[in-house]
Amino acid sequence: MTLPSRPADLDEGRDAGGLFLTLPPVVQLDDEQFYELCRLNRELRIERAAGGGLSIMPPAGGDTSRRNAEIARQLGNWAARTGTGTCFDSSCGFVLPNGAIRSPDASWVLRERLNALTERQRSRFLPLCPDFVVELRSPTDSLAALQDKMREYMDNGAGLGWLIDPLRREVFVYRPDGSSECLRAPEHVSAELRMAGFRLELHEIW
Repeated sequence: MTLPSRPADLDEGRDAGGLFLTLPPVVQLDDEQFYELCRLNRELRIERAAGGGLSIMPPAGGDTSRRNAEIARQLGNWAARTGTGTCFDSSCGFVLPNGAIRSPDASWVLRERLNALTERQRSRFLPLCPDFVVELRSPTDSLAALQDKMREYMDNGAGLGWLIDPLRREVFVYRPDGSSECLRAPEHVSAELRMAGFRLELHEIW
């Protein structure tokens, strides 16, 4: 199933389940100021859209947190076995080429790309788009907003993206060539290209 193309409008007030604040043109936060804002509000998950607006999301519920942990566990175990890249959980921020700062629920970056960063860059929000991203839909998330976010990752250099919707038992697969598909109630989903060999078992996610 091919997903219809829709224009991204994450800067126009729609977020993935939290509060969206429109700051520009009154306030413009640079990367350093945004980092400090997040550091001072550790209990919140804050993302910055390309146009400067902020999405503020509360802590996850129990079911969503459990699912997130299982996805990160499987991805982390695979990354440790292969040694080709590094796995990150939902607390890591990435500065995308378009200026957005996003925190996918799980992600993976090729080791050589991470090693090319300075020690200071690695200690802050990473100035790159992950090679692989996973977003997990929670009961309060807008599916359309998450789909927009997945397309943003692809447009900014991600090599593969999975949007997992446990509410419908669907997995949306996104590829950098613009193609996408919806898998209905799969038992597992397998990665491609640079991540060949990684398979996410979904019985603990559903």
